[in-house]
Amino acid sequence: MHNIFQKTIAKELKFEGIGLHTGETARIKICPANTDQGIIFLRTDLNSNNKIVANFKNVSNAKLCTTLSNEFGVTVSTVEHLMAAFYILGIDNAVVEINKSEVPIMDGSSKDFIDLLNSVGLKHQSKKRKIIKITNKFEFEYNGKTISIEPNDEGLEVDFKLNYKNKLIGNQSNRIKFYKDELEKIYSSRTFCLFEDIEKIKKNGLAKGGSLNNAIVVKDDKILNDGGLRNNKEFVNHKILDLAGDFMLSGYRVYGSVNCSEGGHQLTNLFLRKLLTSYSNFIEIDFENLDQLRQEFKISENKIAVNA
Repeated sequence: MHNIFQKTIAKELKFEGIGLHTGETARIKICPANTDQGIIFLRTDLNSNNKIVANFKNVSNAKLCTTLSNEFGVTVSTVEHLMAAFYILGIDNAVVEINKSEVPIMDGSSKDFIDLLNSVGLKHQSKKRKIIKITNKFEFEYNGKTISIEPNDEGLEVDFKLNYKNKLIGNQSNRIKFYKDELEKIYSSRTFCLFEDIEKIKKNGLAKGGSLNNAIVVKDDKILNDGGLRNNKEFVNHKILDLAGDFMLSGYRVYGSVNCSEGGHQLTNLFLRKLLTSYSNFIEIDFENLDQLRQEFKISENKIAVNA
């Protein structure tokens, strides 16, 4: 039953890396945090008003990455891969001190974050996790892109579909059960872009730190990176990784089956804003009451453990 309890990291962790869009080197220190604190970003380059709560309500921009802002306009961007690492490892509480405005891109996936967090170990805490269970199907559409969620008694499941004109990417799909599947192919899948889009992205002042070391670049029917792809569904797997990171911003572990077509950060954030104010479509699970747990999940006592 230990997985129903909140977790933080066992001791502080330090590292640095280059921001994908700013091109600036950021120093990071991740510290253990108290129960119910969630994930907090602290901009250490600022003397005041520097606390940013990692929550879907604080997403101020979702173009090419997820950016969080506080009430004073202080931001931290490209949080999604670190948030996905927290989600996958089951880390509920942590303070992320950062001296720049963008989280390092590392290798373009969550693999480096996962390895670093595992190196310091995790600590189980005394309070139970915050979990919501979807009770009714909920659908959302925006600009021709769709996302929905429906009940799932076991945990989070994601079915994601891509539809690219580029033949190499093409129509790629994958279904992942976060509560039971091996997730290495998900957290090691890198961000990607088309070669013909690079100039446009850079003209917009973005991708200053982008390189073949931290992103897959596709040119026509070729992968420009040495070694090619890490797995044969790396494109859609990275989209699933992004979704997990953005779902971590809900503040809950969500029990439901997600179906998403051609989505991204903006669609996921708009979806969460609608879903989490539609109270008739979910219930919050109170693990203190095991009778309620058995009734709601309809599972036996020996299957109560909740996976990250």
